[in-house]
Amino acid sequence: MTSQSPRYVDAQTQFVSVSGTKFAYRSIGPQSDVPIVMFNHLAGTIDDWDPAVVDGLAAHHQVVTFDNRGIGGSGGVTPTTVASMADDGIAFMRALGIDNAYLLGFSLGGAVVQDIVFKEPELAQKLILAGIGPRAGIGIGRIPVQAYLNQLRSLLTFTDIRVFLFFTRTENGKRLARKFLSRLSQKKTGRVKKVSIKSFRAQLAAISEYASSPPPDLNRITMPTFVANGEHDIMVPSVNSAHLMLGIPNARLSLYKDAGHGGIFQYHEQFVGETLEFLSE
Repeated sequence: MTSQSPRYVDAQTQFVSVSGTKFAYRSIGPQSDVPIVMFNHLAGTIDDWDPAVVDGLAAHHQVVTFDNRGIGGSGGVTPTTVASMADDGIAFMRALGIDNAYLLGFSLGGAVVQDIVFKEPELAQKLILAGIGPRAGIGIGRIPVQAYLNQLRSLLTFTDIRVFLFFTRTENGKRLARKFLSRLSQKKTGRVKKVSIKSFRAQLAAISEYASSPPPDLNRITMPTFVANGEHDIMVPSVNSAHLMLGIPNARLSLYKDAGHGGIFQYHEQFVGETLEFLSE
């Protein structure tokens, strides 16, 4: 793997074959034996990572983002379970020759990262879990309802759904949501396709299965873990972040004030700073 660009919006999409299926990915930052591999949210593609977060991390670490099976630029059919998504994530890293990494999972991606650790703990040196809780977490089963209700709200108001799902409705939240969407729009060429309705529904099915599964033994997550979220997360209630921090033996927690599900984007400078400090320890 090689670094493609000092800026995420300029990074070229690359492809690797995973069991005969083409997976799309991007890689920036100084080449490293221990890169940061990022796992994205519901309906999120490699175009939906905040460039401010990726660039901030890539100033010190190699950062790899990718589209899981059936998402964005990747081929295949989107799995309907988090466990299968974790299998794909493991196979993707193996295909790139990554056998040890810092795993960063946001929302659905955070669920996938937890399953990867339960399956192949040696792949993860440290974890960053944002906007997610454990299996059977409080209120996670309502994510499909929140998604559909706010999708309708988005259509009726001609507003990006992430404004409602990721950010608070305070003036500060609205202002920072506009800045976030502006950063996402900076990439003009080489964008991947948006998530299809079929793949979106498959991901919702995976979330529902995750929410209704037996609670995990978080003591099995032994590597250092940084948990982050906004204080007012309507997608994955913020109490779930506290449950992760209390259940994982070597975990710490940051909750961002006046922030929602996308708190790591709303307060990207603080999140990047805390993450870099955590990884350097």
